Amino acid sequence: MFPSIQKKDYKVLELVRQREIQDSVTHTILQKLQVTENLILRLGLEKELNGHSGCVNCLEWNETGQVLASASDDKDIILWDPFRYEKKLVLHSGHRGNIFSVKFMPKSNDSILVSGAADCRIRVHDLTLSEPIFTCKCHKQRIKRIATVPSIPFLFWSAGEDGLFLQYDIRTPHVCKSNDHSVLVNLVYHTGCYAEGKCIAVNPRRPELIAIGANDAYVRMYDRRMIKLSQVPPSIHDNSNGANISTYRAGKGDPDDNIPLGSAQYFTAGHLRSRDGARSITTTYLTFSDDGNELLVNMGGEQIYLFDINDPNSSKIFFDSSLKYPGSIEHGQRLDEYYLKQNDIDDTDDFVDKNVKVLPPHIEEIKRLANEGFEEEKYSFAINLYNKAISNCPTAAVLFANRAAAYMKRAWDGDIYAALRDCKTTLLLDPEHVKAHFRLARCLFDLNRSIEADKVLKSFQQKFPEYASNSACRALKMDIKEAIDAGKDITQTRQAFLPLSEYEQEWRRNTIDYKMRFCGHCNTTTDIKEANFFGKMVVLTKEKFRI
Repeated sequence: MFPSIQKKDYKVLELVRQREIQDSVTHTILQKLQVTENLILRLGLEKELNGHSGCVNCLEWNETGQVLASASDDKDIILWDPFRYEKKLVLHSGHRGNIFSVKFMPKSNDSILVSGAADCRIRVHDLTLSEPIFTCKCHKQRIKRIATVPSIPFLFWSAGEDGLFLQYDIRTPHVCKSNDHSVLVNLVYHTGCYAEGKCIAVNPRRPELIAIGANDAYVRMYDRRMIKLSQVPPSIHDNSNGANISTYRAGKGDPDDNIPLGSAQYFTAGHLRSRDGARSITTTYLTFSDDGNELLVNMGGEQIYLFDINDPNSSKIFFDSSLKYPGSIEHGQRLDEYYLKQNDIDDTDDFVDKNVKVLPPHIEEIKRLANEGFEEEKYSFAINLYNKAISNCPTAAVLFANRAAAYMKRAWDGDIYAALRDCKTTLLLDPEHVKAHFRLARCLFDLNRSIEADKVLKSFQQKFPEYASNSACRALKMDIKEAIDAGKDITQTRQAFLPLSEYEQEWRRNTIDYKMRFCGHCNTTTDIKEANFFGKMVVLTKEKFRI
């Protein structure tokens, strides 16, 4: 028997080894097979579930996918049998305001639900009892989101518009206004009295990582193992302007260093960071991918972004406009050297060697169609085709350069910054690309980075003197000079809007840029719109709706 056991063990080990080697291949295959274009085209409305008398703000599946919970402005929670299209239970929640979030507690056999609402209350419902397990009144403003994680059946978290993100343990009694320590993050301490919490999510594979969204352009991720829970601070709410007017340590940092400097990582789209405080941006929803490696974020009034939480060096913000201006091109410094410094890259040879100068025939055909779309001013059409070409040929400088031109012409929110990123990639692959170099200066100018645009343009004129007297070059040079003389550069005119803690300033300086951007419907009306993964590769957005 012993030899047969050894043989079996060997086969198991060999299978494990092969699985590890082929993980990346398997992941790619699964992406291709799980969600196909034909499947998407076949999707349609199966059934409308009628039961609520108000807008449905949130949906939640149980762990087995057999029960669907919905919660509404009518303050009811309904449990559905989604396959029979029937109500299983209508729960009158006891909330006195619109319910914004509902969650099943893991491992509870669907008997325990948590809800958060506009009445500033969190209620934990045991469906076997007539009364809630407890009602939490610690938040002083609306509760927008509740979060749970399957691997921890006794914890849940909340995000409130008072700037607080709380952690609860249902194994222990919770008494509001006591010495109970339940505050995980108090944004008021770091960003001032107008901070509002909007959403929260827990990494399903690494539950120590918690991401939160607020009423600004930054997505924050914390390692909660490093955080010391604190008490809910005293506060007074002024209903006349919606601000938390308590000045207790607003913008001055945690009183007891509850959140260590190394416990947080910030993410944002680079162009939103460059306009910090200049416009209203809110994170309306965020969620981790099933494998825990990516973070998907819906920015209210803007676009949807995907962030890689494991590889920060690959997504450095192109420039730094937060509080100081360290990222500048030195006199005589080559642009490719500058980009290497910006991205912690040691050598450009790897990039240049990978540049595909002769495109495969099918990619050349896609490029031709995209170019035709560009000439016909169908910029979104052209961008979609360039996207397709790049996904199949990701190291061709010409494709990135052409897409940059299309972005600049379309000029949607974030397009100029996307063009700037493409120009950077183009020059890494092909440092001699004339148009990408010039467009880079143009993008910087359009992003109100006049000083940096001036340095890039001067570098362009030195590198390509034959283009120095070009009419477009001379016109851009004049525009840049006028902007600098008028003091319109963002690095010179950044206003001090609200006090930021020293830690907040440091976290913002080390912000990570997005991996991918998704454009389409833009959420401009409410702050509870979602964006979710569909399979492993397609993103869907959700509007408020009735079921």
